[in-house]
Amino acid sequence: MRWFWIDKFIEFESGKRAVAVKNLTMAEEHLHDHVPGYPCMPASLMIEGMAQTAGILVGEARNFEEKVILAKIKRASFTGLARPGQQLRYETVVDSIATEAALISGKIYCDDREIGQVELMFSHIDQNMSGLKFPKENFVFNDDFMSLLSTYAIKRGAGTK
Repeated sequence: MRWFWIDKFIEFESGKRAVAVKNLTMAEEHLHDHVPGYPCMPASLMIEGMAQTAGILVGEARNFEEKVILAKIKRASFTGLARPGQQLRYETVVDSIATEAALISGKIYCDDREIGQVELMFSHIDQNMSGLKFPKENFVFNDDFMSLLSTYAIKRGAGTK
């Protein structure tokens, strides 16, 4: 099973920026397990939601031809919590995209209040310098994942608002 930590994109500017949202509900078991008796979204899953938003932005910038993986969390800081009934908004900006990697920065909002800042580094693993070989099929942006993306109307060069 693959976990998705975003519900939809609300803005998408190819190769530049993306904004996605995640609605939190009491039905999500992970909210109850993190702090017993006080359901809240773990910071690690907010980072993953940001990474999914940013990873799609990076992948789309290169026509989903590269296998894009999260290589490093350069920085993550949080000043607040997110609880059931609230909405997270992930705002990502491309700082740079090169042949072998991409740098992304972003902010996490909870109901329009900034609660986190994240800087991420992604690797285009087919362009790695170690000479390692990976499967030809794109196991990151596979058919099921691309089918889900089509529901967000993300097409090369087209944005959503």
